[in-house]
Amino acid sequence: MTAGAPRPMLHGSRVAWQLTQTLWVGAIWVTHFVLMPALEQFGMAPMLIEAIGNFMRPLMVGFAGVCALLQLLIIAVAPGVRFWRDLRTQLLLLVMICVAALFGLRQVPGTEYVQIFGYLVIAFAGLVLVLQPRPDEG
Repeated sequence: MTAGAPRPMLHGSRVAWQLTQTLWVGAIWVTHFVLMPALEQFGMAPMLIEAIGNFMRPLMVGFAGVCALLQLLIIAVAPGVRFWRDLRTQLLLLVMICVAALFGLRQVPGTEYVQIFGYLVIAFAGLVLVLQPRPDEG
């Protein structure tokens, strides 16, 4: 390898990118769009469904935040990526801001709709991120 040639991305980084992306985006989508509607269809008590949602959503948001942070680190060390101009970086920063806002608003009464909106922003940012190439591909 010559001194000026870009370094290839490590295989472990590729695997970590794909795994974290699959886990957090899939978990967010499955929780909100599959699990919660399925619980409603089973005819469970609305208070029980609300309690499950109040437990699962912060758990999934925290998990998404940890995975997004790991993906940001992978982009930061990827060769040839302009960190701040990269769409993946911007999407992951949006996710991190939403995660922080959701945990900050969690104890504020009357912010349930804002929290659901933030959750959906995380979900759709993850969906757009899935459509982007890995840092070593683009």
